[in-house]
Amino acid sequence: MPDLTPDLRQWRYFVTVAEERHFGRAAARLSMTQPPLSQAIRALEDLLGVALFVRTKRSVALTAVGAALLPDVRKLLAAADALPPRAQSLARGETGSLALAFVSTADYGLLPSLLRAFGARYPQVRLQLEEATSDVQIEELAAGRIDAGLIIPPVPPRHAAELSYLPVVREPLVLAMPAAAAPAETPEDAPVRLADVAALPLVIFPRRLAPGFYDIITGCYGAAGATPRIGQEAIQMQTIVSLVSAGMGVALVPQSLRNLRRTGVVYRPLAGGAPVVETGLVWRTGDVSPVLAGFIDIVRAQAFVRA
Repeated sequence: MPDLTPDLRQWRYFVTVAEERHFGRAAARLSMTQPPLSQAIRALEDLLGVALFVRTKRSVALTAVGAALLPDVRKLLAAADALPPRAQSLARGETGSLALAFVSTADYGLLPSLLRAFGARYPQVRLQLEEATSDVQIEELAAGRIDAGLIIPPVPPRHAAELSYLPVVREPLVLAMPAAAAPAETPEDAPVRLADVAALPLVIFPRRLAPGFYDIITGCYGAAGATPRIGQEAIQMQTIVSLVSAGMGVALVPQSLRNLRRTGVVYRPLAGGAPVVETGLVWRTGDVSPVLAGFIDIVRAQAFVRA
């Protein structure tokens, strides 16, 4: 069955004749002679089965059908003209979307820095952000629901072959404690011995959701010769700090959490040095999305891994 759809060339001819209202001027504008243009317009009318122009010896005017079609054809041609630069922009990762998940510990230092840098370089990319624990992010990556995630490692062995991981930042843990429990008349940066507060309840992430982070914290107690007395568990850093504010215990949190201010909470460094917690970027190995590649470049440039 023959294709009865006019092509873009025919529609461009139609718009040019409509604007010039003269076949000779339209032909000159199109860098062609008049007879082929007249033939092309006649072929378009035959294809559509309607007259688009009223022709006289001196001028050409649109029929009612032609006048009604003209705005739509202009939109069609504008959309067609926009496709090549849009395709090139997509290939460069300058437009499109990126679904990014992040752990709550990234909220207070790493994430804002990355988003500012990415937004400055790729302002047309639409970000879909989701706060989620590391285990949820891994499953969402495996299922293709997100493009990348900021997690606390490790990546589970069953997903190691399908996911790539880039360390981004390591920061020491600090003690978040109720202000009433802080040693009296000591500077804000005065270190606290973990053994001195081991009797206070500990607010911590559940191990089933963040085994790496959980083990770092409990290992820190072990290194201090103490046993943690777990009082409450919570899956968001904001909730953990709020529980500390309520006097329900102490917590070990990444240093960047000092930026999260809560009434009745003070942050103190740990005496004798502190373990570090790592945050990194994870994505599906082999994902060739230009937008994702651009984001990974930003992360690599921003990464500062320090012990």
